[in-house]
Amino acid sequence: MPLALILSSFVAASRIGGAAQQYVLAAHKIDPVLAPTVMFGRTPARGGQGEVTSPEVFRRMLGDIEADALFGLVDLIITGHFSDPEQVEIAAGVIERVRGAERSDAWGARPLVLVDPILGDAPRGLYVKYEVAEAVEKRLVPQADWITPNLWELGFLADREIATAADARDAVRAVGKPALVTSAPAGPGEIGLLYVDKEEAVLFAHPKRETAPNGTGDLVTASFGAGLVEGRDPRDAAERAARAAAEVVAMAEAWKSNELPIVAMADRIVNPTAEVRIERL
Repeated sequence: MPLALILSSFVAASRIGGAAQQYVLAAHKIDPVLAPTVMFGRTPARGGQGEVTSPEVFRRMLGDIEADALFGLVDLIITGHFSDPEQVEIAAGVIERVRGAERSDAWGARPLVLVDPILGDAPRGLYVKYEVAEAVEKRLVPQADWITPNLWELGFLADREIATAADARDAVRAVGKPALVTSAPAGPGEIGLLYVDKEEAVLFAHPKRETAPNGTGDLVTASFGAGLVEGRDPRDAAERAARAAAEVVAMAEAWKSNELPIVAMADRIVNPTAEVRIERL
């Protein structure tokens, strides 16, 4: 069975961050290992009070995972939320060690690294310490096979204003990493997911809901990563992720749920049927 290592947040009662990604990956038969950077009972957006995992504990936790010889079995690394720049430095070292580990018993030929640079969003802007954002930009983005920023985060990384999907495409190429960009500009009443590599840029758009639970970006990153591990063409993996997000958000609205119904919708996340409008840029 493929193995994924998630370095991100854990929120027990909310389907956001690494806690949500565990369920998405499990639905795809990918075994998740989560090393939490912060721990909450409920989402901070609703007043949750939690605790940052100290760098010392984070380092020991990852050392124990490595001691069980799991680094040589990791097929996918997802990095997400960090609260301390030292955590970022630890994560960068882990990526290097996973890539250098003996893989004779691994499911895949090489580990894939997805960096979700969780830094901020519009209109609030940066919501991690600037030192954390700087560390993610300098230490993790260069190590990524793919990045999955939202539109605001892409603008931060590219140091430019982004108003259109074409602007976002150009910003990704300026950063120099293939990307899947969430909350991308699309048509009237739509929200987009923008796929950009060296060869092409494709916008997957679907209707924007009046209300949507937090965590859709986390779902998209995990779904996309699962597709890559499965050997899908990256563009096809991006399309499936867009359909999965559209399907789960629509069901959350229908059920009047404050959380993404990831567990209940597991089969539909793996085989989504939601319609998306596809536009090549």
